[in-house]
Amino acid sequence: MIRRISLVASLVLFAFVSSLIAEEAKKEFKASCIVAPKKAAKEDKSLEYKGAKVYFCCGGCPDAFKKDTAKYATRANMQLVQTGQAKEVKCPLSGADLNPATKIKVGDVEVCFCCDKCKGKTEALKGDEQLELVFSDKAFDKGFKVEKAKK
Repeated sequence: MIRRISLVASLVLFAFVSSLIAEEAKKEFKASCIVAPKKAAKEDKSLEYKGAKVYFCCGGCPDAFKKDTAKYATRANMQLVQTGQAKEVKCPLSGADLNPATKIKVGDVEVCFCCDKCKGKTEALKGDEQLELVFSDKAFDKGFKVEKAKK
């Protein structure tokens, strides 16, 4: 009887773990290369950055990034958020607590602010100016935290 219960429990656990693995595999990797305006590759073209990974579209882009990291930092920071490696913890403009009612899309990610003033300041900008305001190193350090990789 105990063997049957153990066998059934093992099968249920195996099915559960298998479904989690299958679900994770289904998640489409969505990230843009931070150097060229193309879709980034998942693993084979990546570099360590701020305790996480940034992804590129081809073998030449990592060299361009390493040569002038500051030039690409804003897009690299946005990609860390886009890929779930960094989480927003505070308003990137003020460093104050977040108000979920202020959520807007900036670049390819949703971002919250502390108040309508910070949200409005961001909405008034477009394109690279908006990205720079929210994802520059200064703003990133105020508002986002890189998640430690799970081992």
